[in-house]
Amino acid sequence: MGYARKVGWVTAGLVIGAGACYCIYRLTRGRKQNKEKMAEGGSGDVDDAGDCSGARYNDWSDDDDDSSDSKSIVWYPPWARIGTEAGTRARARARARATRARRAVQKRASPNSDDTVLSPQELQKVLCLVEMSEKPYILEAALIALGNNAAYAFNRDIIRDLGGLPIVAKILNTRDPIVKEKALIVLNNLSVNAENQRRLKIYMNQVCDDTITSRLNSSVQLAGLRLLTNMTVTNEYQHMLANSISDFFRLFSAGNEETKLQVLKLLLNLAENPAMNRDLLRAQVPSSLGLLFHKKENKEVILKLLIIFENINDNFKWEENEPTQNQFGEGSLFFFLKEFQVCADKVLGIESHHDFLVKVKVGKFMAKLAEHMFPKNQE
Repeated sequence: MGYARKVGWVTAGLVIGAGACYCIYRLTRGRKQNKEKMAEGGSGDVDDAGDCSGARYNDWSDDDDDSSDSKSIVWYPPWARIGTEAGTRARARARARATRARRAVQKRASPNSDDTVLSPQELQKVLCLVEMSEKPYILEAALIALGNNAAYAFNRDIIRDLGGLPIVAKILNTRDPIVKEKALIVLNNLSVNAENQRRLKIYMNQVCDDTITSRLNSSVQLAGLRLLTNMTVTNEYQHMLANSISDFFRLFSAGNEETKLQVLKLLLNLAENPAMNRDLLRAQVPSSLGLLFHKKENKEVILKLLIIFENINDNFKWEENEPTQNQFGEGSLFFFLKEFQVCADKVLGIESHHDFLVKVKVGKFMAKLAEHMFPKNQE
């Protein structure tokens, strides 16, 4: 009887695990098709939003690649000690179990089925998995399914109506970086919707703080920046990031090329809004910011940064705000622009930046900056 009871419990566990995986494997098999669907969204579009003008950046997430298997967390039993023969065998068995679980999640529902979109009933089951499961690999697979499903505009409303926004947002409190990244990707895809943005705004401060304090250049930090970029496509919620602009400039100076470009997309959204100009000019910028212009920095990075400066210069009424210019502290972007002549001379120098287009853009910006900031000097 004892042996039969054990076999029964093992069989029941396998049935429950298979049932949990059944709700999400249909969509994961179509991940590549869904990424193509997400790419069709374009930049600067928000569902049902009419307050999006100019070259706003709207980032779809494309981080869901097949390399996620190598990043998944494996649960090791307490006795799987490193350095012992028994521990090595136990860790190998744990890795094998995790691999089988991932493959089960990705298994096709039917060899002849081409449907890769979950029904509302299936979405409800996946949301229940996200809400109730504590297993990292189950959460990861379920969030991947939700993120891919949110690539379709009509499903963003369905997930919201099923109460999915707070369920996914609750995962942001996890310490697991992989699960947290997947949750940010889901929210990022759901945020391309005006009503979803109105409900997600209460999480912007948390996402902003987590993004700034995350490990530099990490996947979590990049996913957070993409979500904030989507949330700032319109002008409605940009003011919520006013106190964090200095931190974004710090990330821009310290980050790698991918982080730099992502921060620039966010800052460019803010610079398109004239109401944010004073907050941008008040922000503290690292002294190393000027070094970007006279070392061999990526051309795209420099040109995007110049576009941000041009937008601020065009939108800020320098003459009307001249009496209040003393409110900008030392080290602010305002003082950086006033001293930009030093950076420009180095960029325009013969032995400085090698790209001709960068030199032309810097020269044009310098002429416009001098016209607005120093009108008396041109008389």
